[in-house]
Amino acid sequence: MRQIETAGKAEPSGLPERNAESGGDFLSLVQGGLEARLARTGEDIEAAQSLRYRVFYDEMKARPSAETAVLRRDADSFDPACDHLLVIDPDRRDLPGGVVGTYRLLRRSRARVHGRFYSADEYDISIFEDYPGECLELGRSCVERDYRNRPTMQLLWRAIAVYVFHHDIAVMFGCASLPGTDPEALGLPLSYLYYYHLAPPALRPRAVENRFVDMRVMPRAAVDPRAALAAMPPLIKGYLRLGGFVGDGAVVDHQFNTTDVSIVVKTDLVTDKYLRHYERERR
Repeated sequence: MRQIETAGKAEPSGLPERNAESGGDFLSLVQGGLEARLARTGEDIEAAQSLRYRVFYDEMKARPSAETAVLRRDADSFDPACDHLLVIDPDRRDLPGGVVGTYRLLRRSRARVHGRFYSADEYDISIFEDYPGECLELGRSCVERDYRNRPTMQLLWRAIAVYVFHHDIAVMFGCASLPGTDPEALGLPLSYLYYYHLAPPALRPRAVENRFVDMRVMPRAAVDPRAALAAMPPLIKGYLRLGGFVGDGAVVDHQFNTTDVSIVVKTDLVTDKYLRHYERERR
């Protein structure tokens, strides 16, 4: 499932050798032969971009620019401003850096330096500009096909929890996607998300007016929650299990052949399972 903005022109130059502000040594987890850590070098980031290209362009049939197609890396101007969470299988020497999973993490403090959050193209996220505490935008989430399983996702979320703990994140948000560009065909999951998981007003992004698609495709009485969850992409179901909400309005992304929704998760709903365990390990 894509959780990213429309990729612009690839910009491989300017990748940092290391994110000097956040470091990365605080995050290193090993589970089942896989390692989760932050990217430390430009080569690490390029390996994540290669995975993103394989998933978004080769597999999901997004339309790359000519330069992106030549580089075979999904890259944009936000990459140098972000931390890049990697899941690495050291035995996969056929893949760049052995990277089999990635998330792109953009803190509000870094977004202000960069100029904006990237999901601002799809949603009015001004509610997070002055939200108490640090905010974290999640994006560019993808996992190699053979690793789309519960252990890999658990490792990713354990790593995100460590990151949240380290930077004292109060709320996370981002865009998540359903496959296809026909909201009518996606009426069941979209309607279910609106009726059952709409964010409270203080945490509710709204799709920008020129891209707003009403999620209430079906009347509430016609929505079968069990069938809707069965039709839901796994990552969105994962956010819902964490107590996540959705914003108001969907956005159709024709380049990536997806329909996007805004996801919001208060981190205090995540901490019980993951952060207490991490805190015990540090003592």
